[in-house]
This record gives sequence, C-alpha cells and structure tokens, in this order.
Amino acid sequence: MIKFKDITLKVHQQTLLDQVCLQVKPGDKLVIRGPSGSGKSSLLKCVVGAFPLAEGSVRVGDLTLTPQTVAKIRSRLAFIGQEPVLGADRVREALLLPFTFKAHQRSLPAEELVFQTMEQLHLEPSILEKQAKRISGGEKQRIAIARALLLNKTVFIADEITSALDPESKQAVMTALFRPEITLLSVSHDPEWIEAGTRIIDIEEHRLVEVDI
Repeated sequence: MIKFKDITLKVHQQTLLDQVCLQVKPGDKLVIRGPSGSGKSSLLKCVVGAFPLAEGSVRVGDLTLTPQTVAKIRSRLAFIGQEPVLGADRVREALLLPFTFKAHQRSLPAEELVFQTMEQLHLEPSILEKQAKRISGGEKQRIAIARALLLNKTVFIADEITSALDPESKQAVMTALFRPEITLLSVSHDPEWIEAGTRIIDIEEHRLVEVDI
C-alpha cells in the first residue's frame, strides 16, 4: 500500500532518518514513536510530497511519488495533521468542499449521512454553522476525518490526532479508524492508540526499528 525505500530525510543538513525502508500493508494499523525532532512527522509528510526526500523513494499503490504524481497520490489518501487546514470560512462549506469539485460532484452525500458521520465522531450538528477559525483543533481534526470518510477514503495518515481530544471523542475517532478495511499510518504517544496498533515502529538513532508485539 505504502512503500518507503532507502529514505533519507534531512533538516538544515541534519539527518533525521538515514536510508530507512518500510512497507505499510493493506489493513495495517502502524504507529510510529520517537523523541521530539526525530523525524516522525516528517516521514508522514513525505508521503504526500510535503517534506522533501534527500534520498530514496516513496511508492503509494502503483504510483511512485514525483512532482507529476503527487496530486494523484494525495487524492488517494487522507492526511490528518495536528492542525488541519479546512479551506473554507464555514464548517459546513469545509466539510463539503471536495464535493464542489468536478471529480466528486456526483457523490455529494445526503444530509442524513453527513449527520450520521458527524455523530459517529461526536460532533454536534450545530458546529456546521460555525466559522472554521472559531472551532478547536480537535474539532478541526474530526471535521477533516469526517470529510475523508464521506469521500470513502480507506488510507489515513494521522499525526498525533488524539492529543487535543477528550476520552469520549478519542474513542470515537479510534472506532472510526481502527476498522479492518482502513489502512492507518500514524504518529502517536497515546498509550491506548499504541496498544490498538497492529505494528509499532520506534525511531532510534535515525533508523526505524519494529517492535515485537
């Protein structure tokens, strides 16, 4: 599903990851751990072309990441960062933004499905009328997840998305993303999230080390 081959990542000539390889298989719930500044978030970002590779290659399905393929790769994934950019003034507009584009115009979800998806993620319907800049970071993350679910995305890249959530909201997000049909590549320090993972990867001395579980 996602393949990192001989990846080297650098920031200001400082090496974060050095010649690392990793394969994420369909249905994996893979969690990456490591100290601050070790390259966890950078590794996730390089999948969608948001962090440059010093060396190596990234492959998503049948596509190798290049300037020519990056848009297509991004369309296949749902990247949920710590502070998602929703891309619209109102939450309703942000949630339904992808469905204004030609590729998804025919897939506009029914209002009932929108409310069901929001309820699944512990989001009140009233949030739809709020300004996107007025909602919390945790709410933005859940709106971004809801948008991806409405698009029927099954591959999620998630960067510390439970850090701003209360226990009930966190459980709702985990229930949505730890389903068998979802492939999940994530960074987290949350013990419950890590325990739910099927594979754990530690970053140690610029390398990726898989933990036996």
